[in-house]
Amino acid sequence: MVVVCADELNVDPPAAARRVLGATLWSGSVGVRIVEVEAYGGDPAGPWPDPASHSGRGRTKRNTVMFGPAGVLYVYLSYGMHMCINVTSGPDGSASAVLIRSGEVVAGLEEARARRLPARTDADLAKGPGNLGSALGITLNDYGTPLFEPSSPIRLELVDALDEEIASGPRVGVSTAADLPWRFWLPSSPAVSTYRRSPRAPRAEAS
Repeated sequence: MVVVCADELNVDPPAAARRVLGATLWSGSVGVRIVEVEAYGGDPAGPWPDPASHSGRGRTKRNTVMFGPAGVLYVYLSYGMHMCINVTSGPDGSASAVLIRSGEVVAGLEEARARRLPARTDADLAKGPGNLGSALGITLNDYGTPLFEPSSPIRLELVDALDEEIASGPRVGVSTAADLPWRFWLPSSPAVSTYRRSPRAPRAEAS
């Protein structure tokens, strides 16, 4: 059963991230089933302080949408070339979002292949946040798109229940709050990306 309701993401960042797993993100005729995500909180004044988040130091022109209601598209350009896709979460006024790291193309395969010519296999088409953005054809012009409106060109369809194992661990490539286990993925999927710790992150403490 498909759930189309932004209120489902009006929760804390880890809960929102888990809720997005298994959902399908549609951009036109291309659909991607989400298999890997990361949760991000906000500024110190909010309920989920997160120094690794774009909103960790407060509101800016780029991150404004993170402070709004849940279920809105937050797009940003990474390293000047990769479009990274996020879904806002939590209540209006409290910044948080879910970064969509990887997915499996479940519809519009030929269109996704045309956009991702370097991909060696179909599992690689939307593997990693930059590749996912390319496969879906999402651009900075899509910033702020409401994902739960039926007429929206980009839509998120949550599943009623996810009957699969969910793994968790530290987020990829962040240099602060590097050991916070806010990355979630479906181990059964070949589209999950490889974990890479930032070389600028402090050494993990031995358990």
